[in-house]
Amino acid sequence: MPATPPPVPTPRRRMPVLRMGLWLLVAAVLALLVLVWAFGRMETANVADAAAYGTPFQLVDQNNQPVSEAVLRGRPTALFFGFTHCPDVCPTTLYEMAGYQKALKAEGKDLGVVFVSVDPERDTPDILRTYVGALSPDITAVTGDPAKVAEMVKGFGIHAAKVAQGDDYTMDHTASVILLDRDGRFVGTIAYGEDPKAARAKLERLTERT
Repeated sequence: MPATPPPVPTPRRRMPVLRMGLWLLVAAVLALLVLVWAFGRMETANVADAAAYGTPFQLVDQNNQPVSEAVLRGRPTALFFGFTHCPDVCPTTLYEMAGYQKALKAEGKDLGVVFVSVDPERDTPDILRTYVGALSPDITAVTGDPAKVAEMVKGFGIHAAKVAQGDDYTMDHTASVILLDRDGRFVGTIAYGEDPKAARAKLERLTERT
């Protein structure tokens, strides 16, 4: 007797398999959407972190007017920490920054230069006004209560320490200029003694950032 052929599957028997396949596809799409959402949240958090360079502060400028982290917003900024009794690094750096600032201004480019004193015990607003006034009227100098200045210095990752010098003292401090974009985000640095062409190129790129 010839063998009985196997029954032919009907569409009804395929339906559970099709339904399972559809559910798996839906689950995979949902999982992908969750991953995209989570990645987007991470990217947003990273941007927020990048924008939070340094810490908030409440100090005064060379005119004894209140100044905060807002001075580092709204335009590209070259930020430098130093002190008026500095024999070489500080006056040289500020002289160079004033020159770059003036040259860029002539090209219609706005660069803020902010000088924060790491020696607020000696650098009063009056002294700072005379000091930076001899270089440029467009430099903002910052000082204030020593404890608050110390908090800012620490918050911006700057090294600053008193060094005994006979009956007096000097300050050991970070000598690089910090470059911030118009949102106050860290972009880079200019090292003390860096080639002027390289430094100028960095500032050009900084002022061209949107």
